[in-house]
Formats: sequence, structure tokens, C-alpha cells
Amino acid sequence: MSESSRDTAEGAGWGASARGEYLRLVPRQAEKISWLNPSHLWAARNGVLASWFGDPTGEVRARWAARAAADGAPADRVIRRDDPDRFSFLVIGDTGEGGEPQYAVVPGLLKEGRDTAFAVLASDVIYPVGGADDYGPKFFRPYQDYQAPVYAIPGNHDWYEDLAGFMRVFCDAAGPLPPGPAPRPLTRAWLRSLLWHRPRPGDGAHLDEARKLRSSPAQRAVQPGPYWAIDAGPVRIVGIDTGLLGTLDAEQGAWLREVSRDPRPKILVTGSPLYVDGARHPCPIEGGGTVDDIVRDPAHRYVAAIGGDIHNYQRYPVRLDDGRTLQYVVAGGGGAFTHATHTIPRVDVAGVTEADFRCYPLRGDSLAFYSALYGRRTRLRRFFSLTEAEAAAVIAERLGIGPTRAPGAPARVTRRMRLVAGLLGTGRRPDRGKRLRLPVRKAYQSLFSPGSATYSPPFFKSFLRIDVSPTELRLRCFAATGQRAQEVAPPVEDEVTVPLT
Repeated sequence: MSESSRDTAEGAGWGASARGEYLRLVPRQAEKISWLNPSHLWAARNGVLASWFGDPTGEVRARWAARAAADGAPADRVIRRDDPDRFSFLVIGDTGEGGEPQYAVVPGLLKEGRDTAFAVLASDVIYPVGGADDYGPKFFRPYQDYQAPVYAIPGNHDWYEDLAGFMRVFCDAAGPLPPGPAPRPLTRAWLRSLLWHRPRPGDGAHLDEARKLRSSPAQRAVQPGPYWAIDAGPVRIVGIDTGLLGTLDAEQGAWLREVSRDPRPKILVTGSPLYVDGARHPCPIEGGGTVDDIVRDPAHRYVAAIGGDIHNYQRYPVRLDDGRTLQYVVAGGGGAFTHATHTIPRVDVAGVTEADFRCYPLRGDSLAFYSALYGRRTRLRRFFSLTEAEAAAVIAERLGIGPTRAPGAPARVTRRMRLVAGLLGTGRRPDRGKRLRLPVRKAYQSLFSPGSATYSPPFFKSFLRIDVSPTELRLRCFAATGQRAQEVAPPVEDEVTVPLT
């Protein structure tokens, strides 16, 4: 294990270093997804349409469930494995852009995951719209040497083609769903149907060939649908599908309540994290209640809730009223463009303080990373670019926190540095007001190309390894920077041990 970003700047991947061997894995003509590309934006329109004209994913999900049941899927959606009381598994979130950042994760993942029983992909398996033919370069090829099953929960991008590609790959569905009943003219559903993006004719023609890359019996797994539970050793892992808009329909909510009654300790895996960026997002369930209500119920024995969707790592150890500590984790750093962490304000939520909170990349590294991006994109490098030391210094000043890693030569905070930090949305103490800032989160996705902008290390990607025993589980976040040093010995950016009894 090498030094992490919490130890040195070199451990974060800064400075001159040899690129990793992952480059030999990348397809010669790897797609670089650009959200400036009108075709990508138009293809990904279903999320906007669902928010304007009503979300149809509950109805579509029910039709997929009916087909799966007809094909023999278990009614309780539980996958019963024969893992021993001590085993390990991986969690990788928001993987499938198919470019260098995704492939940079692979060598470390194979090294640290060589003895794991299975892996779980948490949200947004395939960008930009979950097409079946994209699974070749964005799923089967990168993980062809992982010799264990892979289960998955979909994210909103997987739903942009009505989940057709996801269901064919992970659930052995025969093909897309036939068209549903036509909506009444001039209704909101009718307007939505006029503009709705659907799988293109012939999508999936290359899927059989792609499957050959992960065709060994040890790699094969069929899951009962987009949401499921896995009984493995002493724990139950519950995966939920939050669809296009980050909610649960009533049918899935009822199922979640039922599977949560099992007496085993549980880990939730969700496409929408319940705590993220210093705030709680409990995930509403149609008909009443929230996912977090279910997770917090002491009778259900949840010990962790892991969510994708946001492309970085965060951890919030929330102490509940009954004395338990529940680990809320964001784990979306598996390959897609990096979401900023420097925009996270000084943490004070549900009893979790800045001293308890963990994130990767560190806020200073995130600010340095984004300052370089904006410098390149605007051709104002001399104005925008901050060194990692300068970024760490201005973060410490704005949030009133000490340096995370041992500082080198002190960096003097200048007016330019403060201005750049403010423009790039750097978090502040709660008593400070908001000012003008440039887009570095969701709007950044629309205004700049995350794919082409992040093809130079350090990438700040990550994955989780969870080791389970009868009495506890150990969760570790491993980093992938794209540099050779961290590829040979993946650094641990965070580690926590969670009691199961």
C-alpha cells in the first residue's frame, strides 16, 4: 500500500510521475463523452421530460418485473449465495464512460479484488444513455479479468433507454419491452410520449460478442431485476433502484420494507445517496415514508447505506437516537468525471462534524483539479490555476480547518487565490453568505466536457472493498489516480470498521 492523498501530494497523484499500465487496456477509439455534444444532450432528455410531464419509471419497472416473474425470477427478489461467514466484495459506483478514468481504476481493482466473492456496480453503469451496445467497451471489456460475478443497480442514465440495456445484461431479458398502452391525447403523458427517447432499432446487435469477454462460469450471474437483495454470509445486501428522479415507487417501497424485516445485519446500496455534500436526502417513497426511515429503524439492522450518482467519495458516520452509528457513504468515483468536493461546506449535519467527515478527493485537491480545468478551458491558466498547496491553504482559510496532510512550504493566500476559490464555488463556514460562483457540479456537466477535461491524471477515482466477518465489516476506499505508483500499490483513502452485533 502506497502513501495516500492524506499523507503527501505525491500520494494524491500530483507531480511528475509515470502513467499507469491501464493505458494498454483502453480501446483505441475510446469514446470521450461531451455534454456539449447536441446528440448526447438530446438523447439524455428523458430525465427532464420526467420532471416536466411525470415520471413513468414506476410503470415501466412494473412491466419489467412482470416479465422477469414470467421468466422464473424469485418473487422475493432475493439472491441466495453460499458465501462463508468471512468473505469480501467490491462496490464501484458510476463507472461507464468508457475512457481513461474508468480504465485507470481497473488495475487496482483487480489487485485488491482478486479474492473477493463478487462486485456491485452502484448507479450509472453506462453513459450517456445506457445503450446495450455500449456495454462492450464500458462494462465487459474493462472488467473482463475480474473473475467473479458482478451485480448492479441502475442509475438515471441507465434509465434513459427505459432500462433495456441494463435488463438484457444483468437480468437476461430477451430484448426491449414492447410499447405500452398509448396515452390519451393531449394529456401530460401524451406530450411526454411524443418526445421520449427510446432504444434505437438494432441496439444490442453486438451484445452477444461482448458477452464473450465475461463468459466463464465464475463470472456469470443473473439478478431478478433492477432491485434485489443478496444474502451473503452473515449479511443481507439490499440494492434499490431510484429511477430517473431519485425516488421509489410504492411497489418497490413495499418490497423494501418486507426484505428489511429479515434479522440479518444489512447494507443498503442505492443509486441516490442519503447523505451527500453536507446534507440529508432521505429519498421519498410513493405513498409516504422515506428510504432513510426504513434504514434508521433499529428493527431492520442496517449498518451502512452506500450510494452512487455523485462522482466522488464521502462518508458520514451518523449516530442515531438508539446509540447506533450508521455509516452513510457516497461511492460514485468508479470512472465518470469527477464531481467537486471543494464545494462541500464545513460539515455540520445530523451530529456529524468536520472532524468526523471524510471525502476523496480532499477539498484542496478538488479545488486544484478544477482550477486547472477552468484554466485550460478558458485559456486563463495564469489566473485560474492553483497549485495543490495554494488550494489547500485557501480551503483551510475559508472553512476554518487545519490542513489534512502534513504541509510543505507554507503557501501565502492572495487576493487572486481567494477570488478563484470563490468563483469555483468553494465551500464556506455556515456563517458566511453565498457569492457569485461558476458551475462546478450539475451545470458544469452541461457547460464543459467532463470526459475530455479529465483525461490527464490525477483522476481521483475510487472503489470500495468491504470485508465481512460474523462480528464486523471493514470498509476501505481505495484510490486510483492514473499514475503508476498508485496503480502498483493502491492507497487507502479511508477505512472504517463497523460492528455487526
